Amino acid sequence: MRSAAEQLTELLGRAPQSVSALRPTDHGWEALVEVVELERVPDTSSVMASYRVVLDPAGNLMGYEQVRRYTRAQVDKEGR
Repeated sequence: MRSAAEQLTELLGRAPQSVSALRPTDHGWEALVEVVELERVPDTSSVMASYRVVLDPAGNLMGYEQVRRYTRAQVDKEGR
């Protein structure tokens, strides 16, 4: 995951803040990675993005896509 985070940083120009999900697939791994898209003051109003990251079995980044944008303080409604 560390290697994939470094590769994603190079592509996006921003460092990932956290990994919110990680699961094995038939062809490697899939992760949801949280990234600060736009820093604001206060910090709770910063714009975040979730990226779906696809990794091969060795942890190399094979692809990524942005799946969601939200403010840092936003809470998902139940059932979503």
